[in-house]
This record gives sequence, structure tokens and C-alpha cells, in this order.
Amino acid sequence: MNAAGLGEARSAANAGAVGHLPLDVVTHGEGPPLVLLHGFGASRFTFRLWVDELAQTHSVHLVDLFGHGTAPPPQDQRYGPLEQADAVTHWIRAADLRQTVLIGHSLGGGVALLVALNLIQRSEIDRVAALVSVAGPAYSQAMPTYISLARIPALGRTLLRLVGVERVVRNVLEHVVFDRSTITGAQIAGYADPLRRPTGRSALIQTARQIVPPGLDELATHFPSLDLPVLLLWGRHDPVIPLWVGERMERELPRARLVVLERCGHLPPEEVPAESLSAVRTVLDTTDTRTRQRTLSP
Repeated sequence: MNAAGLGEARSAANAGAVGHLPLDVVTHGEGPPLVLLHGFGASRFTFRLWVDELAQTHSVHLVDLFGHGTAPPPQDQRYGPLEQADAVTHWIRAADLRQTVLIGHSLGGGVALLVALNLIQRSEIDRVAALVSVAGPAYSQAMPTYISLARIPALGRTLLRLVGVERVVRNVLEHVVFDRSTITGAQIAGYADPLRRPTGRSALIQTARQIVPPGLDELATHFPSLDLPVLLLWGRHDPVIPLWVGERMERELPRARLVVLERCGHLPPEEVPAESLSAVRTVLDTTDTRTRQRTLSP
């Protein structure tokens, strides 16, 4: 299926697996499982340029997190990374996924990191084979301006209403990418569409207000326990999650490898889709080989 049809690819099996959770999952392809998690204010739309190729060899599970994209809002209005990670962990267990590669961009990279920790702490390491964090947060850092503005409910809603959703999205994209000339009308529309709905705007504001998990510094002390392959994929010119975050993670996680993409900002899957996907493929090839060997061993 072409990536343009993402919204129509939801399977009955996935809908049932999600059950009561405020997530929405669309699956493409068959094979070893990949779970892809998007960033702040985004949706699975972020991964549209990767999906077709990944689905040739893997089952690609594209998750819309609470209130984002086509996912409903949580009844308790808790949008924090810990709550998102708990829901994704629950879904992986309900779907009985094994040897999963978790791939997260931006906020989704932080959520993927927490999901991996959840599974390890549950002694279910067999459910996760590797982690790919694409410019994902991990440590205390300065808050990007657009998130700081969104944290103020009245201001966030006023900007979206008076300035207009498309203009706000364009301004954010211009801030986060390396080359502004690559921004397209279709890209703006893809990010703007969910924000036209009240639930989408509410999710944006509530996520911004809850985006830093409590006890982050203490939580970071557990990251070195992630003894699994970790790819850290960063744009050299990322103004949102600075490169030092990836460099520190490479030092502290026992099996982490940092790949830095030149002439790229905060959106590697869109700014340099072929180059970023090639780096992900390297991890998948290694993980798939290791999984096959484990399956064939007596």
C-alpha cells in the first residue's frame, strides 16, 4: 500500500489489540515487528516516506499517541511521556509482539526509550530487539520556544485561532528544518489537519504542559541498563533536541551508536529520508540476522 493511504490501512486485529487504550495503530506489511512513534504535535504522518520500503520486509506498526492524529484523547487528560509509554507497553504486550524494534522520533524517541525500560523492568526483554531514537529527548534541557508558548493554554489556543493553524505549522517547520526551501504545502497540510479539531489542539497544549516527566534526572540513571542495540540518529543542525543529547546517550548506553546526518535539522525522516532510512536498515539487518540465528539454534 502506498503511504498516501495511511489513514485507511487500519486492521481489525490492531483495533482489537488496542482495546480501551487511547491509541490508534495502523499496520503495513508482514515480518518482524517495528513500532514507530511520532513526535510532539505530530502523527504517523512523519514516517510516510519510510513506510513503503520498511513494509517490504517488516510489519510496520504506526502509532498515533494520545490525542494525536486519529487517536482519541485519554479520559484522565494525562498526556505525559510516562503515560504514553505505559500505553504503548500495554499494547505491545496485548498484541504479543516479540523481538520488536522500537523507532521513535523526537518525543516519540523519548517514549520509545521508556517503553524499552518498561519491558526490561518487567523481565520481558524478549519483546524488544533494538531501539532507534531519532533526535529523541533523554535529559534535562532548554525548552524549544514553540513548546514553551504551547504550554500557556490561552496563548496556545489564541495563536492557533488568530494566526491560523497552517501559518503556525509553517513557522514551526521553518524553525526545525535545516533547509526551509524543502518545506511543501502537502507537508504543512499533513501536520495541520489534526490541529483543526478541538481534541488535536487540546492534545498539543496538554502534551506541552506535561512533556517533561517527573524525576527526569533520576530516571536518566536507569538508561545505562538498556543492554540492547541502540541507534541514535541526529541531524547535525537540530535546534530542538541538541546533538549533545545524542552524544551523551552514546557514552552512557552500553550498546549505543550515534549517526549524525549532515545538512539536516530535527526531521531526518523527511529532510533526508533515504540517508536516514539507510541507517535504520543497518540496525534492522543486524537485528533480523540475530533473531533468525536465535530461532534456528537448538
